[in-house]
Amino acid sequence: MRIQERLGALRSHMREQNIHAYIIPSADPHQSEYVAVHWQIRGWISGFSGSAGTVVITEHEAGLWTDFRYFLQAEKSLEGTGIDLFRMGTNGVPSYEEWIRLKLKPGKIVSFDGRTISLSEYRKLVKELNLGDIRVRSSRGIINEIWQDRPPLPKGEIRDFDTRYAGLSRDEKLARVREIMKSRGIDRHLISTLDDIAWLFNLRGQDVEYNPVFMAYALVSEEEAILCLNEESLSDELRVSLVNGGVEIKPYDSIIDHVRVLDGSLLLDPGRTSFWLAEALPKEVKVIEGPALTTRLKALKNTVEIASLRNVMVKDGAALVKFLFWFAKKVEKGKITEIRAAKKLLEFRSEQEGFRGNSFATIAGYQGHGAIVHYEATPGTDIPITGKGLFLLDSGGQYEGGTTDITRVLALGKPSAEEVNDFTKILKGHIALDRALFPAGTRGYQLDILARKPLWDDFVNYGHGTGHGVGFALNVHEGPHSISPKVIDVAIEAGMITSNEPGVYRTGKHGVRIENLILAVEKTETEFGKFLGFETLSLCPIEVDLINPGLLEEEEKGWLNDYHRKVYEKLSPGLEEEERVWLREKTKAI
Repeated sequence: MRIQERLGALRSHMREQNIHAYIIPSADPHQSEYVAVHWQIRGWISGFSGSAGTVVITEHEAGLWTDFRYFLQAEKSLEGTGIDLFRMGTNGVPSYEEWIRLKLKPGKIVSFDGRTISLSEYRKLVKELNLGDIRVRSSRGIINEIWQDRPPLPKGEIRDFDTRYAGLSRDEKLARVREIMKSRGIDRHLISTLDDIAWLFNLRGQDVEYNPVFMAYALVSEEEAILCLNEESLSDELRVSLVNGGVEIKPYDSIIDHVRVLDGSLLLDPGRTSFWLAEALPKEVKVIEGPALTTRLKALKNTVEIASLRNVMVKDGAALVKFLFWFAKKVEKGKITEIRAAKKLLEFRSEQEGFRGNSFATIAGYQGHGAIVHYEATPGTDIPITGKGLFLLDSGGQYEGGTTDITRVLALGKPSAEEVNDFTKILKGHIALDRALFPAGTRGYQLDILARKPLWDDFVNYGHGTGHGVGFALNVHEGPHSISPKVIDVAIEAGMITSNEPGVYRTGKHGVRIENLILAVEKTETEFGKFLGFETLSLCPIEVDLINPGLLEEEEKGWLNDYHRKVYEKLSPGLEEEERVWLREKTKAI
């Protein structure tokens, strides 16, 4: 079915059920950022494959709402579909809730699958639509009626995650959660988020591409730890181990039955719990709303995890240098395309011990493609990397001992003055954040300006956050912390890992982004309290040919030279002689 045919089929069912607007978000029942193919409904109905966006369909109109990262991608994807693009965050662009209220008359009905919308999103929707006397009704099954070949729910193998990497056993993690629950008077804790569940039970899966998670729900109390999952995914040995450890294994869909008979107090995260589950709670349950207790615990990496990740960074850095050396030799022959470059990098990573796959779809964008923030080359867009311009490479790996995410930009031919200025200003912002010292309790939004100030001086900005949390052998994007203009009331604490990735994007020309992972560490304590800073974890040379040394302060040059010295010392032992010589040249002091 073509997109127009899918929209037509959906509208037909909407008319039959007296629905006047239908909402299709990106999420699955676990409010995941990246979802299994079964739940990629928004992509199927619209043709837009980005990880963030919401589609709304009415009788005669349809729209897609997405953010800055996907404007260019969405514009191309929606051509000829009859779906309009609404650029979120742009002046004059209404939210999808406001748009529905403007389009529908009082008394009309808006519907959605209650499994794919969170309790918080539902409340926001009702509040907005009540202003127009528009009714909201949850429904299920409408998509199954038109998506005839819809992929089934995934049932990938679930594996045990070794304590020698995790640092803490299942028992120890459950004990920590229960201790917090007891101190806060919480009888039960409902956890829907897949990475939280994988972390808590020291399990990993393969139900979502790039994210080593599995479809599951968890319900924890002082006496019980109920894990609802696809039982076929467990080996007999792992099932016995879990049961002997006090974990009750139940069918995936049985979570609704457990929720319907709850009593006492229950902690849930309204932003990460589906309306479907929240609606099923008995009215006598005392609901306590807040982030899952595991979210902060998971973000605070322990000493075993940190040591393991440092080792992984050496492996990942060696793979990157091998790729860069190969690229430098081959690119002049004009036989490298964006897709070939991404595949070759995967080859080098695959040679590293403990490698399990990419942590996200590699972004390999040459020239104007680099300005598409979440670009992924396809056979229809793949172009040769030859001639003159910038090549942006954003990639990451999933290893048994950690998760990586790194971006580098390479120059082909002599770079233009604009390219050099953009790169150098990005480097200045990157260094400023990396060198930051800040008191305990500082939030990410208070640090964000450090990375943007050099760009603001040129009246330049970027639309994405400067840093996201990164999981440990888990999702490459993780909360609760971030470094962004968005006011998120979560302090940066020692043990949190965050990306540091300011960028510049000039449509049709180039994209520039420099990304390392940084670990928050305690620096000192004075009469004014504790102060924190960052340790750079990623190891890979930064393109010196794109730097204007005249724009750098001596402290910034010192940072770059120290970083490159560390890169060479850590990576050279694992390289061939030719690669070492190349790396020595790429890391020489400026």
